[in-house]
Amino acid sequence: MNFRFAIISDPHIAVPRTIPNHANRFHLVEVSILALEKVLKHLEQLNLDFLLFPGDLTQDGEIDNHEWLARRLRSLPFPVFVVPGNHDVPSVEPTNLKIGLHQFPSYYDHCGYKNQQMYYTQEIIPGVRIIGLNSNQFNEEGKQLGCLDNEQLTWLENLLPQIKDELLLVMIHHNVIEHLPDQRTHELGKRYMLNNAPLLLKMLKSVNCKLIFTGHLHVQDIAYDQGIYEITTGSLVSYPHPYRIIEVQQPIKGSLSLNVTSHRVKNVPGWENLEDISRKWLGDRSFPFMVKLLTASPLKISQQEAEKLAPYLRYFWSDVAAGDGVFDFPDFPPQIRDYFRRFGAIKPDGTEAKIDNKVTLNL
Repeated sequence: MNFRFAIISDPHIAVPRTIPNHANRFHLVEVSILALEKVLKHLEQLNLDFLLFPGDLTQDGEIDNHEWLARRLRSLPFPVFVVPGNHDVPSVEPTNLKIGLHQFPSYYDHCGYKNQQMYYTQEIIPGVRIIGLNSNQFNEEGKQLGCLDNEQLTWLENLLPQIKDELLLVMIHHNVIEHLPDQRTHELGKRYMLNNAPLLLKMLKSVNCKLIFTGHLHVQDIAYDQGIYEITTGSLVSYPHPYRIIEVQQPIKGSLSLNVTSHRVKNVPGWENLEDISRKWLGDRSFPFMVKLLTASPLKISQQEAEKLAPYLRYFWSDVAAGDGVFDFPDFPPQIRDYFRRFGAIKPDGTEAKIDNKVTLNL
């Protein structure tokens, strides 16, 4: 079994007339189409077997953006599989400008969806099966939630026992495994987690699933829990504008290796120094977020103290997003210094583990 595929996550496609004028937004949707076209040009030169998009395909679920992307993906020379992100289906009901939740499959019936169900499975190549899940639900007040509904869980319960001797690739927008310290409970991190992640992990572990692909968090990170790797890929419209290419090889029967390489869009027409611009863009908008992080649990320092420390963290989130960061702020108080170290690519024994961008995973 030898095959190659790519991952593009959170491209937030926005045709020019749909680009919002929000001064504090974190991603550069102005480059969304330019960046995607550059990546696709690269991928079209490779002998890819398929391409994955783990959600947030569009800026905010606009009809124009879904139509543009669906048409572009249809023209590619390899199969494409997508799942919806929270930005793709911002409400249950459609509006004049945006699609509703249950309209999503009709736009991407060539990208995994074969009927109006919000989830699917398909054998991509012999011995390799994808499961695409919808992690976007809404409560009675219309608030968007990150969880799997009972219908999908029942479907999975019936499906999983039928999967025999196949490599299973599970794709879902929200994170299932933590990529940040205490992400599941942290007031800033938990909204990126699947609410019923422990249940999904238990189900996947029962069938020896080893791979989950997610987006949403806009960071390059590979996490591991209970025998399962979760590969989350950063946003194409946010620093460092990454995408991944993964080669799967079977050196001997019964073993598989995943060779993960990451690439960056460093420039596009009109944005020749895109990396520098986007890193500064995040840095310029980081102060309020860093103050929230410092004043939140577990640090809970005062607003005044947080405002003193936040400027030193100007590029902290950019470096988290890039993956493989190692963090040390020696002038911070010991408790705060130790907390930020936990965001780095460090094993429990204190040694570095730079696996977020380039690594060989043996399954």
